[in-house]
Amino acid sequence: MDKRNKELTLLFGKLDEDRQQQLLEFARFLVERHPQQEIIISEPGKIERPEEESVVGAMKRLSRTYPMLDKQHLFNEASALMGEHMLQGREAAGVIDELEAVFLRHYTKIKES
Repeated sequence: MDKRNKELTLLFGKLDEDRQQQLLEFARFLVERHPQQEIIISEPGKIERPEEESVVGAMKRLSRTYPMLDKQHLFNEASALMGEHMLQGREAAGVIDELEAVFLRHYTKIKES
């Protein structure tokens, strides 16, 4: 990640949710004004899900599968699911199924926007 991307990520993280949304809308506006600067979202990787996988292992696999996603946007949902598994004893396979759905939903959202 270059210096400007790091700075932008740092600044974005310091904003509250409403200001983050405003910044994203402004960025989309700028991109629409200059359509020749097309944003290309890469396709997800093809990493097979092992038969026996831990929830932490699944998070690592999904992060490698979807490197184009901003993990900050996934953090709340993913950490809630991981908490259900670790603190409440929810079965790993079900949590992993939901984590896969979360990553796919976020990928689909950025791909369509």
